[in-house]
Amino acid sequence: MEPQRRERIEPTDDWQQLELRVGTVGQRTYELIRPVVLFGHSPAERAAATSTAERTLYRQVARFEQLGMASFVPPPKREKHHTLPPVIRQAIVDLKREHPPLNTHEITTICWARFGHRPSPHTVKRLLAEDPPPTRASRRFPPYHQIADPATRRLAIIRLHVEGWNAKSIAAYLECSRDTVHATLRRWFAEGTAGLNDKSTAPKQHAHRVTLRAIATVKELQENPLLGEWRVHAALKRLGIRLSARTCGRILALNRKLYGLAAPVSAPREPKPMPFTAGRRHEYWTVDIRYLDHGLGDGKVYCISILENYSRAILASGLSRSQDLTAYLMILFMAIRQHGAPEALVSDSGGVFLANQAQAIYAALGIRKDQIDRRQPWQSYIETNFNVQRRLADYHFARAATWEDLLAAHDRWVADFNWQDHAAHRHRRPELRSPQAVLHRVCGRLFSPEDLHRVFARTRWGRVVDKVGFVRFRHWRLYGERGLTGERVAVWLYAERLTLVFKDEPLAQYRVTYQPAKRRFKTVTEEHIFDTPHRSPQPPLWAWGRDEWLRVLRLPTYAPRARRGDLSPQAPLFPLDDVS
Repeated sequence: MEPQRRERIEPTDDWQQLELRVGTVGQRTYELIRPVVLFGHSPAERAAATSTAERTLYRQVARFEQLGMASFVPPPKREKHHTLPPVIRQAIVDLKREHPPLNTHEITTICWARFGHRPSPHTVKRLLAEDPPPTRASRRFPPYHQIADPATRRLAIIRLHVEGWNAKSIAAYLECSRDTVHATLRRWFAEGTAGLNDKSTAPKQHAHRVTLRAIATVKELQENPLLGEWRVHAALKRLGIRLSARTCGRILALNRKLYGLAAPVSAPREPKPMPFTAGRRHEYWTVDIRYLDHGLGDGKVYCISILENYSRAILASGLSRSQDLTAYLMILFMAIRQHGAPEALVSDSGGVFLANQAQAIYAALGIRKDQIDRRQPWQSYIETNFNVQRRLADYHFARAATWEDLLAAHDRWVADFNWQDHAAHRHRRPELRSPQAVLHRVCGRLFSPEDLHRVFARTRWGRVVDKVGFVRFRHWRLYGERGLTGERVAVWLYAERLTLVFKDEPLAQYRVTYQPAKRRFKTVTEEHIFDTPHRSPQPPLWAWGRDEWLRVLRLPTYAPRARRGDLSPQAPLFPLDDVS
């Protein structure tokens, strides 16, 4: 077969024509440097004629002088993984052989940690594809649990971590859990080489926590013989002393042995399922009244409290000289004003809880009224929490000498009960073991002050205290407190009892009788004037006796209107005869 004849053209030195005719890079380079090498043209002239960089011509001429005709053949392209240092190439192959699950990104991280050079993951992938590592024959570290020395096996984790292995790969390679790897690294960071050795798993002795201050504080709390180890533990926690309940029990036993103190007596009993267990906040409230053996000689004292069943928080509580409807509605008003209304209210069959006016308030606020079974007080959540009140507060109630002391002991009990750890929440997280933390300011159905006033309008009125401490109500002046001049107080009235209240704190109680029409008071008798912190800063000029200072004054009734009689007609200014 004859070779194909090419088209004959005339030779030319025009670079633009030559550039169109060349076919390869080597041929182009040859035509570019030929005048310089053969005919001695300067690279600057040739660069200007061909629009090529002068430095490029110098470099190509030097390459031709060094390699000859081989300089016109382009060098073979080298892959990036062929440019890696042999040490890094071998390390990558060894890593894949030692632990095949290592991925390319982990291998690059290990190379960076060991050699200070991070190859591309694509480079590592091409290298491993070109030179696949053989099957693993040996390993640097045996499995974690096969290393006898505890420090050595933990040191293996540290070494792999320093080399750049992550926790997942370390755990898979050493055949241990990730928790073991993280725990070892935490001990290494915190303790250094001291964290490599095993530590005793025996129960920690907290003798260093049982300081003299802690023992003395337990001794002070133990003066109340009704407190057990759990309540002492909760009280110490609020004071910043963290001791376990068992440790508190041991200190209590030691103090009883040293000082001959009495121990609380409790009868074992089987727990029963509660019928009003709440599954959410403000699903059930429980209310009850408890008589306090206070030690004061001027009448009985009752504690009226409302409990939120889910969190076991005391929402509202107060002391009263009587267990009448007015006192109960005052506490209910306090709870609803601050926390909203619940879905249901649980109580026993007491008359104040089932009164018609109370039932009307429940209906107006959308509260369902539930009752526990008769003679089954254990069904009431607040009954069980009154047992806590007996242990926490009865000792202080009995020692109260004045009404102020009694109120202070009651307020301290409410604060301790709501903020100390409760046994019902002992399985929750440490920060959610107190009733107040579980309640966490969650409210029920909220009502505006105007709506609440309208609902309680038949029982509650507002009055302003005058300059001498009296309020005017139904043509009577009743003493409240001289230090509250100009303040607005609430007047609670139900049946024969009238109570003046300022900021949920009673000021005075009066007993009233009615006229036959049941609208006006016939008599008002002072029943109790409470000691309050709202006294006037200016002391009285002299001490009034009980019979000299009248705290109840009846105002005169309005004067009757004058009846108009038959009036004679007005005389004319001028006589009619004169006009005519």
